[in-house]
Amino acid sequence: MPELPAAYRTAPFDEHCAPRRLLRLFNGKWTTMVLHTLHLLGGSSRPGHLLRSIPDLSKKMMTQTLRELEQAGLIARTVQQIMPPVVEYSLTEMGQKFIEPIEMLYHWGIEHADLLDRVTAAQHAAERPSHRVEDPCD
Repeated sequence: MPELPAAYRTAPFDEHCAPRRLLRLFNGKWTTMVLHTLHLLGGSSRPGHLLRSIPDLSKKMMTQTLRELEQAGLIARTVQQIMPPVVEYSLTEMGQKFIEPIEMLYHWGIEHADLLDRVTAAQHAAERPSHRVEDPCD
């Protein structure tokens, strides 16, 4: 992997620097999943098929995520004026460019699943309330 430019190797990082803008873009829980799923579905999909392709994604969150991605210019919404109207979402040319960092993250996650398991276990342990029973003799 190429070395980062010097400006990105020391803090503080400007609010408008590329890494922070990229992470802000991918900040939504479903953003990368929707983009990646559209990519896997050949670059476009009807909403129902997209929703069935992403377990646990609610219709409300899918609609919100699709709107945000459309506003950002990463996907396009096409409506065919037939009865009933047919809606399809597709990756734009710019959206296709954002697949590369997503795939890099997914590959990293696959290669380091053991580390992710450890982090998940630590997070779950921290979320569990302590069930320590007080000893009356203390």
